[in-house]
Amino acid sequence: MKDQTICILGGSGFVGHHITNRLMADGYHIRILTRRREQHRNLLVMPDVEIQEANIHDLSQLKKHTVGCSAIINLVGILNQSKYAGETFNDTHVTLPGSIAKVCQQNNIPRILHMSALNADVARGRSYYLRTKGSGENVIHQATRDGLHVTSFRPSVIFGPDDNFFNLFATLLKQIPFVFPLACPQAQFAPIYAGDVAEAFAVALTHKETYDQRYDLCGPRVYSLRQLVEYTADLININRKIIGLSKGMSKLQAHILEIMPSKPFTYDNYLSMLTPSVCQEELPRLFNIKPTPLETIVPSYLAEYRLRGRYPHYRQTARRK
Repeated sequence: MKDQTICILGGSGFVGHHITNRLMADGYHIRILTRRREQHRNLLVMPDVEIQEANIHDLSQLKKHTVGCSAIINLVGILNQSKYAGETFNDTHVTLPGSIAKVCQQNNIPRILHMSALNADVARGRSYYLRTKGSGENVIHQATRDGLHVTSFRPSVIFGPDDNFFNLFATLLKQIPFVFPLACPQAQFAPIYAGDVAEAFAVALTHKETYDQRYDLCGPRVYSLRQLVEYTADLININRKIIGLSKGMSKLQAHILEIMPSKPFTYDNYLSMLTPSVCQEELPRLFNIKPTPLETIVPSYLAEYRLRGRYPHYRQTARRK
């Protein structure tokens, strides 16, 4: 496989690092496209990884920088739109997948792996995020009619070092004193380890059975958001009274927080959380993946947030899948 180059869009991000490392272990050469090459010096020193500076939303640049690749992996996605950065759900989740399919046809690249989202559905998605994710899925899978081999993955919340879930709540818990108001406390998630996601991508890359398939990705247990935040507070040894907000107050919090520059929570995020982020079926046996419990991974990287002493033992009240 040393002669095969895999191009990863979004490869400089959290999940991209895991997929890059996993595919390097299989002997692939990895090409990562990014707008700011010098900001990712940790990737520059990795063997069999090349970083090329490009605007992936420019069709001509995307075509130029994917020449010679045997597959494209698309991990690009945004949780919130930003008019200042020029990032919209439609451009990122719909137009870009269409461009990827087009350059694959032009450059004779037969394989596409696409990162979508659990509950992505152009017709039934409750949020704009989920509807555009669903539309992008459909757009890229239409390329199968032109002979391309496409596989999509729909993960629940992804965890691991440098994630944007547990690390975010750990930071917020430290910053907000005494009482922590939590929107949508009963929202359900089945967090999946980034290493398991990377394994699923690696397996799919070489298995024809995965062509034109869409797979949901979940961890072994389902948790409420309240349980996950309480677990985070226990791990970092912080005593906060977590107040679950009602539906109306959750909406109000979303409208207030979405006007902040960092947009920690938006009304569209609120709408996404109304649909449980859980899987109805397990991954097929061909993947040979036993999902990693979050309790075996999360404590190691939240250790830096602890204030003092040992953290309390977490009461494992979550139900098993």
